[in-house]
Amino acid sequence: MIGWLIVICEILFWIFVGAGLFARYILGWKKIGSLLLLCTPLIDLVLIIATVFDLKDGATAHFVHGLSAVYIGVSVAFGKRMIQWADEQFAYRFAGGKRPNKRPQFGKQHAAYERKGWYRHLLAWIIGNALLLFMVIFVNDFQKTEALLSFSAKWTFILFIDFLWSFSYTIWPKKEAKGHYES
Repeated sequence: MIGWLIVICEILFWIFVGAGLFARYILGWKKIGSLLLLCTPLIDLVLIIATVFDLKDGATAHFVHGLSAVYIGVSVAFGKRMIQWADEQFAYRFAGGKRPNKRPQFGKQHAAYERKGWYRHLLAWIIGNALLLFMVIFVNDFQKTEALLSFSAKWTFILFIDFLWSFSYTIWPKKEAKGHYES
């Protein structure tokens, strides 16, 4: 059940984002558009509550239970940025807004951009792991929640790889190829 709920929550997240942008730019309903965009955190709340109660009701933790914590962490850490990106793209393509800035591709600016992305990943990791730990403590049955701790260890490894990748640009900045010109 939780696996489907994660998929449904992800779909609902983008439906609310799309509906909010459509209301804001196409229909001109700025307040309703903002309200729809502000509903996206409620979807996350439903997901985490359902996950916790699924575990409390006796379910044994699996990958999808851990994934719900990742989803919440990523949504909190990256959600505003994702919505802002979608807002800029929608305004540009459908409402005569200015062309969105491209992300930096080279040099110190690119390195700084990559580091900021890792800091957001770290924030997602902290939030997600706090939720995983909360679920383990709340359920109070290590046999049923052992997979959550295993999930946390795997995510820690991924965070470490992302750290190496992101901070490598600080040591070895990506250089613009000769003859490459931005349009």
